[in-house]
Amino acid sequence: MRIFLGITGASGAPYAERLLRELVAAGCEVGVSISDSGYQVLATELCGDQAVPRDEVRARLIAGLDGVTVHALDDYRSPYASGSARVDGYVVCPCSMSTVGTLAAGAMANLIHRAASVALKEGRRLVLVPRETPLSAIHLEALLRLRNAGAVILFAAPGFYHRPATIDDLVGFVVARILDQLGVENAIAKRWGQ
Repeated sequence: MRIFLGITGASGAPYAERLLRELVAAGCEVGVSISDSGYQVLATELCGDQAVPRDEVRARLIAGLDGVTVHALDDYRSPYASGSARVDGYVVCPCSMSTVGTLAAGAMANLIHRAASVALKEGRRLVLVPRETPLSAIHLEALLRLRNAGAVILFAAPGFYHRPATIDDLVGFVVARILDQLGVENAIAKRWGQ
């Protein structure tokens, strides 16, 4: 499978990192694009220091992963910028409310927006993973508009019925749900009834 992963500036970098690793482990080819604020969140949440340079953040994120290509935010030559490219699924994780608002307005200021727009116009699977809370009426209306346009809205809200023992268990729960929406087989989290 070929998957696009956009990483934006909402808290939730551990979700993006685990998702990327699971996609690669499942044999997916993954194209990644990271927003400016996405780099800040990755540096803060994965590296522990917002001042870590972007190239180091990027290197840490994809260390040891084959089949991952990082595309610049303005790389409209990327295959993910066109509906004629064969792409199986698109994810924005984490998905900031700025990204939600831009997508809901039909605007495109970067490759992440363009890829998500392509997914919507081509009727392909688009999974948006917001983490913001609480939500205003503006947020809710924008999310509903995107849902009505065909996007899957999958909040970074882990369940507890599987009795998580670690933060990684909580992250895994959400990542498993994302993979399910993409049609990627996984056994990360215990399923209901198991």
